[in-house]
Amino acid sequence: MIVLLELKERMKSFYGKFATPVDVFLKFCVSLAALILLNGNMGYLAQLENPLIMAGLALICGFLPYGAISILMGILLLWNVYTVSFELALLTGIFLVLVALLYYGLQPRDSYWLILTPIAFALKVPFLIPLLAGLSGGLNGVVPVSCGVAVHYIIMYVKQNAGVLTNDASVDITEKYVQMIRVLISNQTMLVMVAMCAVGILAVYLLRILSIDYAWILAIVMGSVAQMAVVLMGDYLYDVQVPLQELIIGFTVSLVIAGLYHFFVFAVDYSRTEYTQFEDDDYVYYVKAVPKVVVTKSDVRVQRINDPKKTHRSGRRESEAGL
Repeated sequence: MIVLLELKERMKSFYGKFATPVDVFLKFCVSLAALILLNGNMGYLAQLENPLIMAGLALICGFLPYGAISILMGILLLWNVYTVSFELALLTGIFLVLVALLYYGLQPRDSYWLILTPIAFALKVPFLIPLLAGLSGGLNGVVPVSCGVAVHYIIMYVKQNAGVLTNDASVDITEKYVQMIRVLISNQTMLVMVAMCAVGILAVYLLRILSIDYAWILAIVMGSVAQMAVVLMGDYLYDVQVPLQELIIGFTVSLVIAGLYHFFVFAVDYSRTEYTQFEDDDYVYYVKAVPKVVVTKSDVRVQRINDPKKTHRSGRRESEAGL
């Protein structure tokens, strides 16, 4: 435990000194993962097949805010979808514009959830993002996370139906739009996952803000259980097929990562909890103070007082001088 606490303090000190380069590196990694996800599941843009172009584009994203990165990724998504189906690209574009107008104009700081959610779903850890969003933000995180889930399933729909979407020129244009809208809206797996994320964020947030001991740990555990319950209920009611092994692994990995996030961000010592009370002319205040767990970095200095070799050499010189 002490080793982990010392590592935490070193990381905080390192970030305090190099905050800007670390932020750029993190944005680069997130952007590169998103580009790999797009190229791996779609791959209809020949320009992105070059690793140098992909890395250069991710490096540019490292210097942009997350809102701008979201817009850039949305453009690349639309470009990929357009190469398969103009109609689906138009519907996807309308969806992304509505998201931008209704939410990201007011809360651009939460844009990274829209990027991280498809990445987490692609890595088979769908429980992770609701846990982190509930721990680090508020209920506003439901909107970008839900939109990220929709983006993931749009990508999956294009990947699985690329041949049909490309070769349906004989279908009436109106019928084509109606069919696409019906397929996307009636995707029961997507709806269950959106409900799972919303319930997870709500449960984690409401438990995290409680003034009780181990509120964050309780929020992580109960939020994970709530998400699992929604998925199992969706499987029972709508026959949503989610592999059990994949579900258990994703559940476990999400719990571990969320626990590490709690340790490095909100590790407190409840045994040293203090209560105080004060008042002013209008209110009486009751305050509960819980100190965070902090350790000072060990500073070990070794000072050699008497070196036997030096003593031996100096004694030898004195004996030679006497001779």
